[in-house]
Amino acid sequence: MSKKPTPKPIGRPIAIDRQAVSASPDAPAFIARPESSPVYYGFEILPDVSVDGFTFGKITDFEAASTDVGDAFVIAPDNSRAGLVWEVYDTPYFREACAFEESRWGVWAVSFQHPMTSRENVRRNLQMIVPELRVKWENWKKQFQK
Repeated sequence: MSKKPTPKPIGRPIAIDRQAVSASPDAPAFIARPESSPVYYGFEILPDVSVDGFTFGKITDFEAASTDVGDAFVIAPDNSRAGLVWEVYDTPYFREACAFEESRWGVWAVSFQHPMTSRENVRRNLQMIVPELRVKWENWKKQFQK
């Protein structure tokens, strides 16, 4: 009986912050975060992609290789962070992928309407989810920042 071939995983480039300092000489900063650094430290932050105080950070480097799916994060006005698992998809959705933790206000599975082909499109996509992100962030603050 022949075995079905295992599909080859699809790799995507990651967006490394080249200025981030690693806690280890043998590992990049996103793997060896310094003790006081926030979650998602070592990945690229897009300071020019900000909406109402929320700034986009990318983990999947969609600018290096086109993709319709990826990982990212968002930084709230108080510098706290949440993860995003995104896909470009016609039907809007926003749902929990991971619950709140003390170090981050969850991970959210989201759909984006605009292809991730320009910073302007990224900003437009972020603008569409900021109202829901703000609610999640405020709920997290009530729970963890007493």
